[in-house]
Amino acid sequence: MKNTQVIPVIFSAALLSAAPLQAHQFNQQTELQTFASNARFEMAVVSNFAAKAGTFSGQLQLNNKSAQALAAGSGNWQIYFHSIRRLQLTAPAGLTLEHVQGDLHRLAPTKAFKGLAAGAALTVEVSGAPYLVTYSDFMPRAFIVAGKLQPEVFSNTDSEDFSQFVAPLRRPEQLYRYQQPEPDLYKVATAQSRFQDNLAVNAPLADDSSIADQIIPTPQQQKLLGGKLLLDQQWTIRFQGRLKAEAAYLQDRLGLAGLALKTVPGLADNSARQIQLRVDPALTTAESYRLRIADNRIEVSAADNAGVFYGLQSLLALTPAQFSSISLAQQEIQDSPRYRWRGMHYDMARNFHGKAVTLRLIEQMARYKMNKLHLHLTEDEGWRLEIPGLPELTDIGAQRCFDLTEQRCLLTQLGTGPHKSGSGNGFYTRDDFIEILKYANARHIEVIPEIDMPGHARAAIVAMQARYQRLLKQGKKAEAEQYLLSDPADKSKYMTVQNYTDNSVNVCMDSSYAFIDKVVYELQQMYRAAGLKLSTYHMGGDEVGAGSWTASPQCQALFAKGVPGVAGVADLKPYFVSKVAALLHSRQLALGGWEDGLMYDAVNPFNREQFANKNVYANVWDNIWEWGVADRAYRLANAGYQVVMSHGTHLYLDHPNETHPDERGYYWAARYTDAKKIFGYMPDDVYANADKTRTGAVIDDLEQLVGRALPKLEKPENILGVQGQVWTETIRTATQLEEMVYPRLLPIAERAWHKADWEAATVSATERMKARDQSWQRFARAMSEKELPKLSQAGVHYYLPPVGAEIQAGQLVANIAYPGLTIEYSLDQGKSWLRYQEAVPVRAGAEVWLRSRAVDGRNSRLTKLPETQP
Repeated sequence: MKNTQVIPVIFSAALLSAAPLQAHQFNQQTELQTFASNARFEMAVVSNFAAKAGTFSGQLQLNNKSAQALAAGSGNWQIYFHSIRRLQLTAPAGLTLEHVQGDLHRLAPTKAFKGLAAGAALTVEVSGAPYLVTYSDFMPRAFIVAGKLQPEVFSNTDSEDFSQFVAPLRRPEQLYRYQQPEPDLYKVATAQSRFQDNLAVNAPLADDSSIADQIIPTPQQQKLLGGKLLLDQQWTIRFQGRLKAEAAYLQDRLGLAGLALKTVPGLADNSARQIQLRVDPALTTAESYRLRIADNRIEVSAADNAGVFYGLQSLLALTPAQFSSISLAQQEIQDSPRYRWRGMHYDMARNFHGKAVTLRLIEQMARYKMNKLHLHLTEDEGWRLEIPGLPELTDIGAQRCFDLTEQRCLLTQLGTGPHKSGSGNGFYTRDDFIEILKYANARHIEVIPEIDMPGHARAAIVAMQARYQRLLKQGKKAEAEQYLLSDPADKSKYMTVQNYTDNSVNVCMDSSYAFIDKVVYELQQMYRAAGLKLSTYHMGGDEVGAGSWTASPQCQALFAKGVPGVAGVADLKPYFVSKVAALLHSRQLALGGWEDGLMYDAVNPFNREQFANKNVYANVWDNIWEWGVADRAYRLANAGYQVVMSHGTHLYLDHPNETHPDERGYYWAARYTDAKKIFGYMPDDVYANADKTRTGAVIDDLEQLVGRALPKLEKPENILGVQGQVWTETIRTATQLEEMVYPRLLPIAERAWHKADWEAATVSATERMKARDQSWQRFARAMSEKELPKLSQAGVHYYLPPVGAEIQAGQLVANIAYPGLTIEYSLDQGKSWLRYQEAVPVRAGAEVWLRSRAVDGRNSRLTKLPETQP
């Protein structure tokens, strides 16, 4: 992760010129550009320990370092900025503060504005909810507009370096979420706390056998036979005809590592020094395989092509990142997956990161035997897939900029700023998507498209409104209304969790279902063009704003028709799902949705029998233990739905890696989620994962905490598997994305493929913890010593944990969460660096800098001793 050096920002009372300011309007683009280039727009958290629980106080500052004064009174300028918390003024400042939509806010001068002299600073006191404790809670690219001039970004905010526009978070009231009615028990990580936390994983292994034979994910059975086998350029890859693609994949992967082997179809030749690939009818479990390395031969046999592919991944896992020949331990592996669903969800709708990073994700998923890629293609903030015949979806819905009419683009959000060149804009073309489908299929990964509705649909709604206006001007009223998703006469009032008031598709309009059918049709054509068949469509369905459709004439008309089961607003969500399910059933598609999209309330799922689809599955995500909804996985499974474990507390990779303000990510489900925590997740026993509340209090009795009986799982056959999620509100670049996903993807793959012995229900809590920690030791070492170099070779920017360190009896001692990573230290403020290998004598009072370092030359953020507040 990028090392951010935080510089102090001083927030003072307004410094105003004693002399009257010359009246001035911004009339020239150069004036506005010069002002934005020199003035500084800055933000700060004053305190999360506000008088009203769950709120914070903050400040915005305009520091006028330009030579141009802002005149008193209501000028022709406004300042727009992004804030994930909805803000309000708490002290008069001659300005209005307005929440526009989503995270976009606007400051504008009033008649009471006293002006701002050159060289002066104006502080604006604000408040909001809930708390802000990390730098990534703030968004870049604040900008100023004036009349018809082009908006200009404040140059200090046009950066991913938060220190340029966010005041330091140093005091307890800035670093912790709350103090009342109970304290925040999650302590900010320090060098010393990291050092103590890392002791166990750095201890000598109980089993000191070589890490070289460790495979991630762990095979079901692995037996070493004794002896070695030399794999070099003299070998040949022979394959059964149906396995041509798998043989080519192996050849390509070995070639990238430095070993060039020929491929030959057919298995008739039984000579030595062959890698033989075959499908064995005797193996009946899907995706299972047998790998034998012995007698100067390597044999991969499997139940199907996917099983052969996974056998090849295990073979490749035994090799280093680079080699021209390698000595392999002779061994036999028999392996089958724990779950048939081993997935990863990727949201590129909030912020688009490009095709290349998507392909890298697919490749790494394949390496770790993951088989489902859930692409979150649409959101309030963006539509990311070209749909033939609906150009507005990407012409407008895939672009954010400053256009209050939203006829050219969506309202800017999430730090994009006013220009289309800002971060997060873009989309997959139809050809891009077909390429992605082919690439994934070659690696036995199914791509599941999600078009999120009826909530989270603002990009589509705005795009179809623009289409409506375009066609209406051409006199094509019927065509304009064909795919309209909103009713102009709908006066419903609501505010979503993400602060939108207009993102719900009107589920009472026939045109909404015509739109969905059109999109599904075009998706099917893309899959067919890739030589595939679309089998599953994910409708989203989550977080619909409470109050949607309550004042919709279209819905009142629907109720008046007397449609069975549609008597009022509470019936509209299941009505929507039923309509979508019927549409998909006619196209022979399975239906997927987020858990709350398939439930009336916290405990009651929709009647499963109303959906004709053979398969309807739910991603179960909301497991905040004290909220009493963590039993939804079992409630849905027992009600006949299939379930994919997607729990926020353990499987959300947009959460911070540790409790520290420099760590990126949201923290609504868990204050942090590191790789060790994911490794310890137990998908077969949901309640056993209840470790702490959101405050950090230890949970000893979940049933007592919830206050009611917790249902048991009656239909385990309905649990499909495990899926990791990455949401990208705070993730604007491809590098940031990969640093959040990797290497935490690896323990997700581990738990989805392999059930550890310590997960057994018969194991006591004490025994489980001890065995799990020992298992994590080996896994962490294999991950850092074997897998991270391969990620580097593939161009993946994985997260590098900061160093843990202490000064003990005049000596520096240091360790790292991923043993095997290089630790470096500096005694001259970074002018020179030395590799840490053992305790280092340091003089009293000396300043020590430390960092971890990857083989690709990247560094972690700095750790400093003696340590001050972050």
